[in-house]
Amino acid sequence: MHHVVLIGHPDNAADLHRRVAAAVTPLPDGSLAVAFAISGGIDTLHVPTPECPAPADALWSTTCCELFVASDETPGYREFNFSPSGQWAVYDFSAYRERTAARPGCPTPTIVTRSDVETLRLDIELPASALPAAGALQLGLSAVLEAHDGRLGYWALAHAPGKPDFHHPTAFALAINKECQ
Repeated sequence: MHHVVLIGHPDNAADLHRRVAAAVTPLPDGSLAVAFAISGGIDTLHVPTPECPAPADALWSTTCCELFVASDETPGYREFNFSPSGQWAVYDFSAYRERTAARPGCPTPTIVTRSDVETLRLDIELPASALPAAGALQLGLSAVLEAHDGRLGYWALAHAPGKPDFHHPTAFALAINKECQ
């Protein structure tokens, strides 16, 4: 299991400060368990209402968690978006921000959302077939958090200079072996 704490973007408003932690666990069947825990000021966050689990676009326009996955053995990367609503999205890229058609038949991730007065938690399981076959992966973990007034804040493992950009290679800051450790 790999535990990390995401860093707020320097341009985030001071009153949007939150703690965003994540854990990534390779599972014996080749799938990946990812957990995000957001704490601090949960009552001031806009949390999307539950929906039927289904693919949806533009989840990053409100509170959502993201996972970017790259492999040294294959070009490009895959972006996953996970909403507290239960909706999700998958996007494939051949290179930096060069979007390609998504692979047909990408399996549905499992998303479980829990919250209390202090913490919003998303527990996700990605089937092995949704991930590169290679054992060594470079991951970017990130979150977009929307306040009730519509302002957005951005968190990531690492930020490149300038405006928030989760696609930048700097953000792929966690190296793991997909094989269960």
